[in-house]
Amino acid sequence: MKKMKSIILCLLATLLCLLTLVACHGSRGLDAFAMPESFDTSRQYEISFWAKNDTNQTQVAIYKKAVADFEALYPNIKVNLQLYTDYGRIYNDVITNIGTGTTPNVCISYPDHIATYLTGANIVVPLDDLMAHEAYGLGGSKVKFDSPSKEEMIPKFLQEGVIDGQQYALPFMRSTEICYVNKTYVEKLGFTLPKTLTWDFIWQVSDAATAKDENGNYLVNGQNVLIPFLYKSTDNMMIQMLKQKGAGYSTDEGEILLFNETAQQLLYDIADHTQLGSFATFKIVGYPANFLNAGQCIFAIDSSAGATWMGSDAPLVDIPEENMVEFETAVMTLPQFDPDHPQMISQGPSVCIFNKQDPQEVLASWLFTQFLLTNEVQIAYSQTEGYVPVTSKAQKSEEYIDYLSREGEDNELYYDVKLKATKLLLENTDNTFVTPVFNGSASLRNAAGQMIEETTKAVRRKQTVDKLFFDRLYTNMISLYRLDRLGEQTNTGKADLGELPSTAVFLLSALVIAWILVGSYAVWQWVKKKKQEK
Repeated sequence: MKKMKSIILCLLATLLCLLTLVACHGSRGLDAFAMPESFDTSRQYEISFWAKNDTNQTQVAIYKKAVADFEALYPNIKVNLQLYTDYGRIYNDVITNIGTGTTPNVCISYPDHIATYLTGANIVVPLDDLMAHEAYGLGGSKVKFDSPSKEEMIPKFLQEGVIDGQQYALPFMRSTEICYVNKTYVEKLGFTLPKTLTWDFIWQVSDAATAKDENGNYLVNGQNVLIPFLYKSTDNMMIQMLKQKGAGYSTDEGEILLFNETAQQLLYDIADHTQLGSFATFKIVGYPANFLNAGQCIFAIDSSAGATWMGSDAPLVDIPEENMVEFETAVMTLPQFDPDHPQMISQGPSVCIFNKQDPQEVLASWLFTQFLLTNEVQIAYSQTEGYVPVTSKAQKSEEYIDYLSREGEDNELYYDVKLKATKLLLENTDNTFVTPVFNGSASLRNAAGQMIEETTKAVRRKQTVDKLFFDRLYTNMISLYRLDRLGEQTNTGKADLGELPSTAVFLLSALVIAWILVGSYAVWQWVKKKKQEK
């Protein structure tokens, strides 16, 4: 009987531990990273690198070559590459693995996501000391490749990785939002594109484009489908409109300013133009490039990183060739309220390093992270889309300058729309801005975009959009994204990382059930044995 009690108590303890793991995931209590005196090359290291590639096989090849070239320089470091097609999946997997102590070593992510990773104690490695290290820092004396110095990092891009006063991420590539314009249709409607787009101009042209003939076809394209103005990332749309208006969004300390009168007036305007049929979003109708290339959109706003999908001669398309329409594509900055003082968001993937028990393993991860900033990797990757390198070392290199000079030579490497988008960002780097990064900033960003989505959907569903609608909308956004709980901590003192992704809950729950079944079988066998002994 005593033995049976011991078995049951053991099983209950195991079950309790597993249930605790499911219910409250967080830091494993790692010590803060301490820089080793030197890198031990006599040891073998195996590090993991999680990256996003947009299903672009050229990007995949660049990642694989970077890994192979790095391993040739450091034969004692093996890099395991894991590719994702979505930043959200990387985020979910990292959050899951924080709870189980199995985070990757190096990860491409957004600063907003990294701020959430930081809620676990010593999970992400601060990079300030690593960057400044004389031997192994940026441009360090013992680094086996031509690493850029800190002074060769573009300051505007480097600043994006600073969270709570410390550098937690390095930029990998940078992009901004671009307005891809069917110039042919704009001129057919009797308008001339200005030097800088304004919101008034875009709305005026878009409203004019909704005119139809007696058969219900749009006059400008002769088709029965037209969405004059399509925006892909409505979170960026709201954030940039507020910035251009000088209205609040959030503070660096995480104070939420989004739900203000300016935001509400912007939503009223969006509702009015949606009512006329002038505007829609990617989430509601589909990818802007598909509509633009089919002659069913006039203004398509998307990232400069999506330039290879835009235009009649785009090298990447998602629609049948017979649906493509010939038109002249203009590549312009996104619309402004004050064209003399343009404001546009800076975005793109960043790289962070996760802490491990072995500081030497972290140092190996840091060396690989630096390798991603070399000219060879930076220039090759930037040529795949409308990205720009994040170092002046790469931007000023003869190879990159030659690349930019060959705009339009072909529709692949030198596709004119892609190179025009790249040059726009290079010319406007000083006009870019970033949003404050803090634990919960990703949720706030989602709420900003969702307000536009909900307003647009309400109009399309013939619902009344008035003050009562916006009061409810604001309340729903605060509740849905838990904006009233930003920065809260659990009673244990550990930061609350939110709910576990469903896959993690499933796996951990399955583990609990398995232990219960094993325990039940053990008890049954014990009882069976006792009966046989009687």
